[in-house]
Amino acid sequence: MGCASSIHISDRVVYHTGKESEDSPSPQQGNPVSGLPVKALNCKSTLTQVQFGPMKLLQDSLQVLLVFAKEDSQSSAFCWACERANYSCSLARTPESALQCFAQKHHHLVLIDHRHSRHFDAEALCRSMRALSCAENTVMVAVVRRPDREEVSIMPLINAGFNRRYVENANMMTCYNELLQLQHGELLAHFKLRAATSIFTALEQSQEAIQILSEDQVIQYVNPAYESMMGYQQHELIGKEIIEVPKSEKNKPDLLETINSCIHKGKEWQGVYYAKKKDGESIQQNVKITPVLGQGGKIRHYVSINTPLHDNNKSDTPSQRVQVQSQADMQANKQKERRKASLDVRSTTSRGSDGSSQRRHSSMARIHSMTIEAPITKVINIINVAQESSPMPVAEALDRVLEILRTTELYSPQLGTKDEDPHTNDLVGGLMMDGLRRLSGNEYIFSAKQPHHIPSQLTAPLSLNDIPPHIAQTMESEDCWDFDIFNLEAATMKRRPLTFLGLKIFSRFGVCEHLNCPENVLRSWLSNIESNYHSSNSYHNSSHAADVLHATAYFLCKDRVKQSLDPMDEVAALIAASVHDVDHPGRTNSFLCNAGSELAILYNDTAVLESHHAALAFQISTRDDKCNIFKNMERNEYRTLRQAIIDMVLATEMTKHFEHVNKFVNSINKPLAALDDNLDTEECVKSIVRSPENRILVKRMLIKCADISNPCRPLQLCIQWAGRISEEYFAQTEEEKSQSLPVVMPVFDRKTCSIPKSQISFIDYFITDMFDAWDAFADLPNLMQHLDNNFKYWKELDEQKLHSLRAPSE
Repeated sequence: MGCASSIHISDRVVYHTGKESEDSPSPQQGNPVSGLPVKALNCKSTLTQVQFGPMKLLQDSLQVLLVFAKEDSQSSAFCWACERANYSCSLARTPESALQCFAQKHHHLVLIDHRHSRHFDAEALCRSMRALSCAENTVMVAVVRRPDREEVSIMPLINAGFNRRYVENANMMTCYNELLQLQHGELLAHFKLRAATSIFTALEQSQEAIQILSEDQVIQYVNPAYESMMGYQQHELIGKEIIEVPKSEKNKPDLLETINSCIHKGKEWQGVYYAKKKDGESIQQNVKITPVLGQGGKIRHYVSINTPLHDNNKSDTPSQRVQVQSQADMQANKQKERRKASLDVRSTTSRGSDGSSQRRHSSMARIHSMTIEAPITKVINIINVAQESSPMPVAEALDRVLEILRTTELYSPQLGTKDEDPHTNDLVGGLMMDGLRRLSGNEYIFSAKQPHHIPSQLTAPLSLNDIPPHIAQTMESEDCWDFDIFNLEAATMKRRPLTFLGLKIFSRFGVCEHLNCPENVLRSWLSNIESNYHSSNSYHNSSHAADVLHATAYFLCKDRVKQSLDPMDEVAALIAASVHDVDHPGRTNSFLCNAGSELAILYNDTAVLESHHAALAFQISTRDDKCNIFKNMERNEYRTLRQAIIDMVLATEMTKHFEHVNKFVNSINKPLAALDDNLDTEECVKSIVRSPENRILVKRMLIKCADISNPCRPLQLCIQWAGRISEEYFAQTEEEKSQSLPVVMPVFDRKTCSIPKSQISFIDYFITDMFDAWDAFADLPNLMQHLDNNFKYWKELDEQKLHSLRAPSE
């Protein structure tokens, strides 16, 4: 197509299309009305039915205005396209005739020729049209000349009032396809916006008092009935937070908490509530508060419908309303004593003293509102809501349905980032697009592959008793989260951080005892694994493996994690962390697939690196008895351990990131949060976290969080890791350009990239939801505080328009 981006204008001639006749212009003949200022040809009118929420809307044939001073192949192509699409089309030659025609017919779509400024000023014409009241929902398109050299900014067009831009292309099918995209995109959206006016008319006429709040509970609308009942004027309420409006003292002390707890979970609340009028009088109301889900399943508004409850008609109040309130009170009381404070919106947003954590919801709320959400997650949420008001037999049947859904492979997310930030788009594309293949002509076989071998003259690894004092000193705090891996890296001269840290951590967890493995074999194994990491990589080297091993060991010591896993699960996690990036070439999966590398061919462009890491780890381990830590294991036990290690390594692949997070929350966090305090909670917790399926989910979540925990490290460590991963991406971009390969993440250009923006995008898109969920399970307040601090740091740099890791003063 000739359309590069989205802003459109047109000069106006009405050209109604229908069946071709002798009078209809053919594509070859051009437009027969070129000598007239405005011309309209009749077309067959068609009605299209559009669903808008519960409304069914009938849309008439689209009215299109083309504004072209001169007849040429471009205007003729659009005329033909309108005829083909059965639109009502008008063609105008002058700004005056275009304005007059537009004022009469109120066209849905206007395309204005912006290529020849000597005929008329297209931007001035667009501004004149936008000044008319009928243009509020009109889509304006600018037809622009194809740029000779560099691409120009579209901001002048946007400022003039254009919605889209069409780069000239007289191909008829291209014009036709562009019109179809407009009809089913911008025009459909504007059509629904016009219908919304009728909805607000109904609200204005309603006799029930209606209030609409934003997701942050800021009052955005009240209708006249609400003004009359409460004594306020609109301007006194709109823009205020609901907490600023005086509350009645007649409500139960915990009623507001009950209401907030209910609606923040996406559930409707209905019951009796005392509101305080402007004059101070308390008025009893029947209230229904409904959360309204918007884009991505996130709560965007709360609609409150209030009806006065007078003493003489209390008996007329449906008893179920009071019953619903009492049920909500009971449910709230059950939740109060629960440890899951991090699942509550208020407790989560209170993290951090500077308020920066207000940007984050709880893990539950975040999962419900994720930008990318799997269809199965939406189904489970609907069933959960339906359960609460269902009879017992139905609720039990739904429980069985949920159990089936939670243990099947139905969680693949519908990927489609709505974020216009190129840093987010590039990160998501680069990390989640596995097997991307967009070759541009030159096949390039990735040649950075290094031979896998056990070095013939490895220095014998040291035992714990033989570790040099200066190295042992750097590992004294290895059981703390703030442990500085870079000190260990420097002490070992970047050669053996994984070996030394591995010796200490594996000893602490008794790995040799569980594997029935001599210590010298473990020492050889750690050395051989570390030797197959590439020290030339700025990020994916043995220091990163040691860092992930440290995080894994830290998580394994948390009470809830220990409660979930067996000792052999812990051994599997420690081994998986050590090998999870072995022989990483410092390039992404997409790069390897685009380059046609041997690994991509071997693994069919699917989870290329992760499959290679797992396979190579076992090749290194089993081909020489001197480093085979699995040699003395019983066959079935070895197979189980091997499968667990492979599963954890494959879980680090980012294409299934949201699948793993969704499964973890729906299968573990939600059932834990729903436990009844009247039951034997400890036994119920065990039954949830120790089921075979959920133990797998815990191990996957554990290694995923360990693998990308850099934003949750202390600030100086976070900054250094951010610099290292950026350097690796810069190098990949440079190699892609030098080899004429598709550039997977164009934003990572060394000269132009904003590292703060890339970190902000990574935290927002991948980290926050996952660590909220992991914190709710494992209780990690120190990590969440670091995350808040680091996000604030990157945000401050970005607000200063800085692209570097640190401010110049640092």
